[in-house]
Amino acid sequence: MSASGKMVGVDVGGTFTDVFVLDEAAGTASVAKVPTTRPDQSGGFLDGIGREVADLSDIGTVVHGTTAGTNALLERKGAKIGLITTQGFRDVLEMRRRDRRATWGLRGDFEPVVPRNRRIEVPERTLADGTVMTAVDLDAVRAAAQALLDEGCAACAVVFVNSYANPANETAAVAAIRQIWPTPHVSASTEILPEIREFERTSTTALNAYLQPEVAGYLDRLESALRKGGFSGRFLVVQSNGGVMAVDTACRLPVRTALSGPAAGVIAAAYIAGEAGYPDVITGDMGGTSFDVSLIADGETVLAPQTSIDFGMVVRTPMIEIATIGAGGGSIAWVDKGGLLNIGPESAGSDPGPVAYGLGNDRPTVTDANVVLGRIDADRPIGGKLDRLDVEAAKRAIDTHVGQPLGLDTLAAAEAVLTVANSRMAGAIRLVSIERGYNPRRFAFMPFGGGGALHAGAMLAEVGLARAIVPRHPGVTSAMGCVIADMRQDFVQTINALADDVDTERLAALIDGHRRQGFDLLDAAGIRFTGRDLIVELDMAYAGQTHTVAVPLVVEHDEAGVRAPTIAAIAEAFDTAYRATYGTLLPGGVRRLLNLRTATIGRRPKFDLTTLAPTGTASVEDCRRTIRPVHFSGAWFETPIYDRLALPVDAVIDGPAILEQPDTTILIEPHLRGRVDRFGNVLIDAKEASA
Repeated sequence: MSASGKMVGVDVGGTFTDVFVLDEAAGTASVAKVPTTRPDQSGGFLDGIGREVADLSDIGTVVHGTTAGTNALLERKGAKIGLITTQGFRDVLEMRRRDRRATWGLRGDFEPVVPRNRRIEVPERTLADGTVMTAVDLDAVRAAAQALLDEGCAACAVVFVNSYANPANETAAVAAIRQIWPTPHVSASTEILPEIREFERTSTTALNAYLQPEVAGYLDRLESALRKGGFSGRFLVVQSNGGVMAVDTACRLPVRTALSGPAAGVIAAAYIAGEAGYPDVITGDMGGTSFDVSLIADGETVLAPQTSIDFGMVVRTPMIEIATIGAGGGSIAWVDKGGLLNIGPESAGSDPGPVAYGLGNDRPTVTDANVVLGRIDADRPIGGKLDRLDVEAAKRAIDTHVGQPLGLDTLAAAEAVLTVANSRMAGAIRLVSIERGYNPRRFAFMPFGGGGALHAGAMLAEVGLARAIVPRHPGVTSAMGCVIADMRQDFVQTINALADDVDTERLAALIDGHRRQGFDLLDAAGIRFTGRDLIVELDMAYAGQTHTVAVPLVVEHDEAGVRAPTIAAIAEAFDTAYRATYGTLLPGGVRRLLNLRTATIGRRPKFDLTTLAPTGTASVEDCRRTIRPVHFSGAWFETPIYDRLALPVDAVIDGPAILEQPDTTILIEPHLRGRVDRFGNVLIDAKEASA
């Protein structure tokens, strides 16, 4: 966090752009939600900031969670790129792991982001032990690069076989390419992922090149517009691992921004829930397009070393583990040829949006079902885009596309839409909890995003979660996460040796090199940290095993360097991690160390959440706006509607009730009760449990 000036977090989603502004000096925070602009998201970005900050020179730091990279991957709208690789290896990207899109099907298709005619081989060869068998032919490299430029390529990826063991050939080739390539968009695998496994390394490097022109151009436009407006502070970008990085690093390593926005939301959720006394929480981020779920155990987020953005599009870089399904507020409800009701994955997004928006869509969405059932107030739509929602149009769409095909009246059809959506959402929660050995009764559920709090009660009933925690500003939680996130740099290096044969002095030197490089990047960021951490982890397995376990390793270090760990300490750390994962060890098994992973973290100051707490002393009754009929389980209930932000600390609200605020609507079902805690969160559980 900068030493002075306001701090602004901006999360750009598929439907809305969310802004969270923290003014620590004044002890205040404010939020804004504006429609996301397409195709250039920078318009909504600047509009959102302008709603809350009149003078950009008052801002010390802007932190951005972006979906630009994710959307480019999912929509296949990245740059035209080429790949230069070792002779005989140009089809690694297309062969993948010989997996199929439909596991049990006989048909399926896959189109790599680099077609075969733009994957060019050059003479060179490095062996697995690092021996250079054939020096790289630099004339062939230059000719390949020129051929790609002649084809109109905007970026180039360079991946040589076994370059993780010795980068000499690849480094020389990249230097030659950069002499003739007109932009900085050249991605080298040894700079992106110096790790064993050719397909994962090739895929990650190619996707980085695929994103570079798009993401770098987008971030450059944003930064330029901010500077023109008078902003002179630091511009940072959220990574998929939940940390932040400088914008120049994001332009060089855009593949690390995939799932950036959802990751920021998980970081905020972990902090909010922990401060409220709930270290075990499952998050549910429901926006206009998707429902993103993640699990936090003992206050720690779960990092996955590898993620498939789509079939065959593998990114191997640490990411917060998030399960995503197409069940957002704008997800379209449809009946298939077999007469089954489906939700998504197609979404109406922000343009044209749900039918009730009246902007041209005629197919019903999850939001339309909530509108028809009275759960969303048609006269108070969130986001500021519309004055009123068209309830009758939503009814007609649901009746035409769901009710008539299924033989249901309009209300029953709307309930069916929500039932299917809730079932899909519950399935995603079970995926990250029950299917991984966690008892959901141990966890609270934190819904956020514009639509999450409408479905909190359904998730408690469907999955058996302990309670729900609705944060003070659920619609802008990911933007808040941008403000909270620490700065983080990740490094990896393949070792590939038996644990008993590891050169611990070389291992310590590698760790120290990562430490120095990471801390230098933290220093160059120009922002204030409360502390700096070094995290070391080893990928290890028994010899002969394919899958590794993550082995945390404690190392002693100071400004002078890193002290070498002992072989015994490495073995003990592996045994502890392996037993925790599988419950037993393999007697006589030989331990193997595959990769070293290092992270340097700059701990940023966390703001006091009581800044967000309500300060009013009005009674619950004073906060009631009106009463309107809301449909629950086949019947209409006269339901009180409250101004959520005006409710005082310790307020208790019995269901049925609806709490409205500018960025979301909270639904408290008839059998549930809500209570406002000291941070302004609304805790929801069964009336019997909270009595």
